This record gives sequence, C-alpha cells and structure tokens, in this order.
Amino acid sequence: MQAQAQWISFSTIVRKEIRRFTRIWVQTLLPPAITMALYFVIFGALIGERIGEMGGFSYMEFVVPGLIMMSVLTNSYSNVVSSFYSAKFQHSIEELLVSPTPNYVILAGYIVGGVSRGLAVGVIVTLLSLLFTDLKIHHVGVTVTIVVLTSVLFSLMGLINAVFANSFDDISIIPTFVLTPLTYLGGVFYSIDLLPEFWQGVSQLNPILYVVNSFRYGILGVSDVSVALSIGGVLVFILGLFVWSLWLLNHGKRLRS
Repeated sequence: MQAQAQWISFSTIVRKEIRRFTRIWVQTLLPPAITMALYFVIFGALIGERIGEMGGFSYMEFVVPGLIMMSVLTNSYSNVVSSFYSAKFQHSIEELLVSPTPNYVILAGYIVGGVSRGLAVGVIVTLLSLLFTDLKIHHVGVTVTIVVLTSVLFSLMGLINAVFANSFDDISIIPTFVLTPLTYLGGVFYSIDLLPEFWQGVSQLNPILYVVNSFRYGILGVSDVSVALSIGGVLVFILGLFVWSLWLLNHGKRLRS
C-alpha cells in the first residue's frame, strides 16, 4: 500500500473518530466539564479554603493540574475502548482488518482519535479552571510532552481492553475498578509527602502518580517524583503496549469470528 493511500486511510479513521465524539458532544465533552467544575467548587473553593496551602501553593492551585490530567487520561481511554469495542461488536472491525490498510495505520488512527478527545476535554477543563484560579505554566515543554504521552498511553490501554472485552459491561470493569482507584490514589488531591513512609513507598508503585506529578511540575514547578524518570517510564510503557496492540491486530486475537 503506497504512502498516499496509507495517509488517506489514517486520516479517514481519525476523522471518523473525531466526528464520533464531537457529534455526541453532550455525552462526551459536556459531562467531564461539569464533573471537573464540581471538583473545582467542592475540593478547591470550599474544602481548599480550610486546608490552606499544599506544596507551597494554595490548595486550588495544587489540585488543578491533577484534575486536568485525570480528565485527559480517562477520556483518552474511554474514547478508544468504546469506539473499538463497538466496531468489534458490529463486526465492522473485521472489514477493516482484511482491507489493504496496514494494522499500524489502523492502530495509529484509533490512538490519534483517543488523544484528540483527551486533549479536547483537557483544554475545556483548563479553561474552566481559569474561572477559579490563575494558571501559569512553569515549563511548556514538560507540560505538552507529558499530556500527549499520557493520552497515547491510555488510548493504547483502551484498545487492549476493547480487544479482550466480551460485552459492553467488560469495557467498564477496568475504568471502574482499576483506573478510578489508581487515579484517586495517584496524588491528584494530595502530596505523598503527607503520607507515612510505608504508604509513600506503596504510592510509588502507582503509575498514575508519575504522570500527575510530571504534569504538576509542568504547571507549578513542583513534583513528588523524578520528572525524567516519569517521562522515560511512560515512553517504555507506550512502546510495550504499542507492540502488544499491533501483535493483537496482526493475529486477529479475539477480533475475527
């Protein structure tokens, strides 16, 4: 398949994915905006006034980066897992797999679709946060890098979840019982410096802690973990999950009936 044809296939998948979540924006873009606005009001404005400062910043300033990252990763994941599983459920993914389109193009198209929704929600939440606090970016490069890499990572996770899911209920198991607990325990609402030494060690096993703190460093300039280690770890995970996802597509694992 020539490069121009691959580009047409890739852009077609991306346009389909973007149109999919923008067409039903009331279900895909509005709910996370409302949810994050409530977080800002309750945790930032109301509870934050009683907590005072954390990490040398007001509590509102401290939680905003974590809430933005939480919205980005959950929406990147949700977009791919729901879209890919729907294609699998309707057996339309089989037509795509037997087409001349290389599997890495298919994979890249779904990833970009997930990243697009994650970044779109991230921008919306960031604009909402400006109503509650002044947001200044400490390091643009780190901020952009970690948010894009995180979107890619969780898009890949969503695709793998969709491949192994047997029903629509299965695509909600990982977000509900794994992703949500790890997010809440990933330093979104607190610094791990507040925890006893044992629980600090346990928290450092949580991968979301690293992406949240790296993004917080990009915005505020403070982090509980090494930013270089976090970005390196995310890159390793992306590479591993990309290879795994490509292997699943190449072998039609749980995709072809």
